[in-house]
Amino acid sequence: MNHNIGLAYRARKVTVGTELTIQALRNGQVFLILLATDASDLTKKKIYDKSKSYAVEVIEKYSSLELSQSIGKQDIKVIGLTDRGFAQLLMH
Repeated sequence: MNHNIGLAYRARKVTVGTELTIQALRNGQVFLILLATDASDLTKKKIYDKSKSYAVEVIEKYSSLELSQSIGKQDIKVIGLTDRGFAQLLMH
């Protein structure tokens, strides 16, 4: 699991949840989206459609459990990174 997600969360450089992430995406504040591999089809469609519109990369390689544990919360499906530096760290 990537420790940078937890660091970004503690630095308050993330949005958590589908709606908050989409809202931040619309405002040009999201540089990368982490999508749980086990998110619902509706959530995946929503995120992929929006990310395509705003040309933001989506990484879908962590489960909801892994994403949730990385930030110490329950049942997390979507995390948006609002810091370019953290986004680039996670893209590699």
